[in-house]
Amino acid sequence: MTDIQNPAVEPVETPAEEVKTTTAPIQSKEEVLARLDKILETGEEVARQDLDILKNAFYRLQKQETDEAYKAYIAEGGNPDEYVPAPLDDEAQFKAKMSLIKERRAKAAEELERQKEENYNKKLEIIESIKTMLATPDEVNKNYNDFKQLQEQWNEIKLVPADKATDLWKTYQMYVEQFYDNLKINNELRAYDFKKNLELKTALCEKAEALASEEDVVAAFRTLQQLHQDFREIGPVASEIREEIWTRFKNASTVVNKRHQDFFESRKQKEEDNLAQKTAICEQVEGLDLSALKTFADWNALTEKVIELQAQWKTIGFAPQKMNVQIFERFRNACDEFFNRKQEYFKTVRNSLNENYEKKLALCEKAEALKDSQDWKATTDALIELQKQWKEIGTVPKKVSEEIWKRFNDACDAFFAAKKEATSDQRQEQTENLAKKKSIIERLAAIDPKDLENELREKLREAQDEWNKIGHVPFKEKDKLFKAFREQMDRLYGAANENATRRRVNKFKSDIAEGDTSRIRERLLRQKDILTNELKTYENNLGFLNLGKNSKGNGLVEELNRKMNKLKSDLEEVKEKLAALKKEN
Repeated sequence: MTDIQNPAVEPVETPAEEVKTTTAPIQSKEEVLARLDKILETGEEVARQDLDILKNAFYRLQKQETDEAYKAYIAEGGNPDEYVPAPLDDEAQFKAKMSLIKERRAKAAEELERQKEENYNKKLEIIESIKTMLATPDEVNKNYNDFKQLQEQWNEIKLVPADKATDLWKTYQMYVEQFYDNLKINNELRAYDFKKNLELKTALCEKAEALASEEDVVAAFRTLQQLHQDFREIGPVASEIREEIWTRFKNASTVVNKRHQDFFESRKQKEEDNLAQKTAICEQVEGLDLSALKTFADWNALTEKVIELQAQWKTIGFAPQKMNVQIFERFRNACDEFFNRKQEYFKTVRNSLNENYEKKLALCEKAEALKDSQDWKATTDALIELQKQWKEIGTVPKKVSEEIWKRFNDACDAFFAAKKEATSDQRQEQTENLAKKKSIIERLAAIDPKDLENELREKLREAQDEWNKIGHVPFKEKDKLFKAFREQMDRLYGAANENATRRRVNKFKSDIAEGDTSRIRERLLRQKDILTNELKTYENNLGFLNLGKNSKGNGLVEELNRKMNKLKSDLEEVKEKLAALKKEN
């Protein structure tokens, strides 16, 4: 019978992370291949973490063999530039065996899912059979033996799809409860069943409580899942103690589950910490500025650092399973990149010094050809570009380094000294222009729009003409000065526009009594729609612009804003006219 008042939770499949690995320390690639052969021959189940350990061990040993072969080659007097690693035939064997094992694991998982689905359908059929019995409550005693057989069949069928297990169990429990509620068997039989079930469930409670002291937390959790399965398969006890016996079993389960949860949270946190440490090491290797290494000593010093990081890596434990192989591949790739770049450097450094000398020699000749030029702007830009190119070129042979730098620097200094002498008068003129334009801004800032309502636009045009006639100002003052001028012009033009709008609205109010207001209203509504759509278009266009404060595109933004302000002013005028029409009618 089944305890229908307090259904136990469905058994939980052990997560992949909980599978204990049993792989012993590995000393050679042959051991890795032999272990894979044994797995293929015996068909034994193997944890994914075991496979990751085998994979990491294989490539670690392979890297060790490669390094030792290279060191032996160098020790025998071999030329590093001519070294060619021996072919690695056993890597293909390793990949083939791993592929077969992974394929077999995938098929086993697929078969398990198929079996779960089949079990699910069988249990649905059992539920339907119980429902059929419930349709004839007068025959419930007669059907009791058949019902017990169905319960036995149900208990014999094990795993079902996890996403369907809970709902399936609740449905089964509901119909079982209904059957027992209808069952009219003699009290002695029920009392005997209740007593027997109480003894069995009490024993399960004691076993569950004993698991609290089990040293192996994972084993205790697995045992608890089986106890839950057994508890569920035992029939009900007397109604007055059902809650008590279930509460005792549930409380014991809570202790085991909490220990299990704490254990894996602790392990998970440790693995996350390991991942963080390994990620930090990867970032250190990946972040090495190889472009700054200009000498053999620089490369050798950084090589020592990378070797230290590799030694540190070996002291850190596993990362989370889903990231363990990935983070190792990342670290290996970063180290490979470093040593490959180092090898390339040692191959090219001898020729690059002379190539750099030729490039800098060509820049010297270009600078010397420009040093007497009086085209100050174009030549300044050209020399600055040459200086930029000079910095981008690497080192030259030490014996000519000082000589060629002095030659290039002397040519640049000769031009800039001549330019400084020739442009001193031009700077004086720009300073005077700056004072003139500041004076215009100050005059505009002093204007009160109310005092010049009729003459304001004329004053602004005069100020604009005067501004345009003044020549250049110092470049660093140019943008700030123009911004201040534009702010005053926008302020005064805005006031002038407001005055004009007010006059037009007042004239409109006095004229509407003489016209056809219905046509005027239609015209204004059309005009309102047009202005609204244009304003939305400008707002959308402005939204597409992503310009920083120092961007050359700020002029375009300012122009769009001025046009939008004009549209808003016109739209406000139309709204005022429509309001006047409404008031008039």
